[in-house]
Amino acid sequence: MLGSESRLRRTGEFRDTMRQGVRCGRRSLVLHARKGPSEYSRVGFIVPKTVGKAVTRNRVKRRLRHLAAERISGSPFPVDLVVRALPAATTADLVADFDSALDTCLDRLAA
Repeated sequence: MLGSESRLRRTGEFRDTMRQGVRCGRRSLVLHARKGPSEYSRVGFIVPKTVGKAVTRNRVKRRLRHLAAERISGSPFPVDLVVRALPAATTADLVADFDSALDTCLDRLAA
């Protein structure tokens, strides 16, 4: 699980990550990433009402939170991530989409 120091919470943090970072889109999600200003990686989630009702949105958010917690520790440098779920997140393979988008974003940031 992500600790409180590993979460993006403020609107400004989300905005800065989305504007200053790189973007990688897949069928079920869009990942925004930038090199983090702090010594640890942080993650924020956006799951809009277009994904589904509250139960569905919370289920998608839990799955994404679990994926991010596992994979963010393997990052070669601190990174801020904003994960935006798309309506296809309820039926698509989130694992493959998340891994692919994260690898692409990290490659772009490292270059």
